[in-house]
Amino acid sequence: MLRQFSLGTLGITVGGILTIMGFVAYAADYATLNLVGFFYGIPLLLGGFALKANELKPVPFTEPPTPSVLALREQQATNTQKEIRRDITQYSYGQDAHLDKALSFLGLSPTDEERPLITGFRETEINGAYALILEFDSPMIPIDIWEQKLDKMTKFFGPGVEVKVTQTAEDELELTLISTPK
Repeated sequence: MLRQFSLGTLGITVGGILTIMGFVAYAADYATLNLVGFFYGIPLLLGGFALKANELKPVPFTEPPTPSVLALREQQATNTQKEIRRDITQYSYGQDAHLDKALSFLGLSPTDEERPLITGFRETEINGAYALILEFDSPMIPIDIWEQKLDKMTKFFGPGVEVKVTQTAEDELELTLISTPK
């Protein structure tokens, strides 16, 4: 729940209020409130700025899921699909990009400049199975390299998942993770 909103914004807001309160208390000669503002407000404000500078925003839905897809997710989504969805839909700190470690492990991110970036995602039903579709902007890694890594991706994303890669535009592609119900 904490990562559904920006901790940086919270720190800036609370720290800013306490800092302003400390300056006002200092001017009005209220020593106790002055200390609260300076000892709590300024560190919270600086911490909020630090978090905001290193914040990774959630990936947006490109198409909201229908109620039938939500029910299918509850029934068929694998732990890996749930974990990926949870990771990309919350604020993150200390990461360069969503799924950066997974892409690096798969050999799809040789450098930070070449790393594909997730631009959106959607959930859908494909032949009665739940599917999580990750949309990537991949100008430096062509589709044929992605296709060479399909076996490795299938093993990486775990049992119960079929992986497909399709190119949607010149530098854009979709990575589809389809649950394979037993």
